[in-house]
Amino acid sequence: MNEATTLKAAVVGASGYSGEELVRLLLGHPHVELTAVTSRQYAGQTLAEVFPRFGNRSSLKFTEPNPSTLAEAAEVIFLALPHGVAAEFAKPLVEAGRTVIDLSADFRLNDAAVYEEFYGNPHPAPGLLEQSVYGMPELHRAAITDAKLIAAPGCYPTSILLPIVPLLRGGLIKPTGIIADSQSGVSGAGRKTDIPFLYAECNESLRPYGVPKHRHLSEMEQELSVAANTQVRMQFTPHLVPVTRGILSTLYLAPSESFMTEPEEAALAEKITSCYAAAYGDEPFIRLLPASALPDTKHVTGSNYLDLAWRLDRRTGRLIVMSAIDNLVKGASGQAVQCLNLAQGWDETTGLI
Repeated sequence: MNEATTLKAAVVGASGYSGEELVRLLLGHPHVELTAVTSRQYAGQTLAEVFPRFGNRSSLKFTEPNPSTLAEAAEVIFLALPHGVAAEFAKPLVEAGRTVIDLSADFRLNDAAVYEEFYGNPHPAPGLLEQSVYGMPELHRAAITDAKLIAAPGCYPTSILLPIVPLLRGGLIKPTGIIADSQSGVSGAGRKTDIPFLYAECNESLRPYGVPKHRHLSEMEQELSVAANTQVRMQFTPHLVPVTRGILSTLYLAPSESFMTEPEEAALAEKITSCYAAAYGDEPFIRLLPASALPDTKHVTGSNYLDLAWRLDRRTGRLIVMSAIDNLVKGASGQAVQCLNLAQGWDETTGLI
C-alpha cells in the first residue's frame, strides 16, 4: 500500500488494556484512520469520556460490536477480545474480505485438538486455522506480509520464543530440559474485577499461577517444535508480581556442547553471540544488551522493544537467557501494529517509535 494512502481501522474490545493501548498507537499512526471502537459496556460514550488521556484527539464514540457494521467501517479490524469470542467476529470479517488481526488465542495454534486440550472447548472456527499466520514478525515476516488473518502471539510466548528460537535453529541448545520462569505485571490478566487481581490482593504479594500447564504452553511448544524440527516439551512457571505492566523471563537451557574449560566456554560464547547477531542484529525492536547489562522492565515499559541478555554458567553447565518486554505493547498491541505495518507494506516501525 502506498504510504500516502490512509487505511481505515477498527478496534473491537477497545475498552480493555490491550484495546486501549491499540487505540493509543493507532491514533498516532500516520497512515491509519481509526473509524470504529467497540465496547458493550461503554457504547454511546466518547473515547475521551472513557479515557480522558485521549482528550480531543478523536470524537469517536464506542459502539456495540457488529461484524457487518465493522466490515463497512474499516479495512483492518483488530480483535482485542477473549478467546472463543474473537472467532465469532473473525469468521464473518474474513469472509467479507477484511484483514483481521486477532489478539486472542483463537488462531495461534495450528491444531484444533491442541486448542481444545489447553482451552477446554472445541475450536469455534477450525476452518480458519489454515489461513491464520502466527504474528511474530521476527520469525514469520514473509508470511505476515501476505496474511489476511494474523494471530498476534501471547505476551509470555513473545518473551520466551524470541530468545530461544534462534538457538534451536542453530543447534546450539538441546530441545529437551527447557525451563522458563516468568514474572508478569497485573495488567496481563486484563481489565476485570476478579478478586485475585484487586489491588489489596496483588500489592505486596508474589505468586505463581497456571502451574504446571499454563495455556500459553501450547503455542510455545508449537513454535519451538517447528524451530527444533522435533517435538519439544518445556517447563513453564508464570508469576504475578505487583507492578502494572511488564514481563521478565528467565530461561534455563542446556547447550548442545560441553564448556567445562575456559577455551570451550569462550568458543561457545562466540557462537551464541554470532547466532543472536545474525538473527536479530538488524531487527528494529530487539535490543541485544551489552555484556555488562541485564534486562529491566522499566527500560521497555511503553515501548515495542524486547531487551535480551544471556550468561553461561560453567558450574551448572547451563545457558541462562533473560528478556524483558512490555506485555501490553510488544506482548500485544505494539506487536499487532508491527504486523499491520508488514501486511500493508509500510516501514515496520511506523507508529511505534
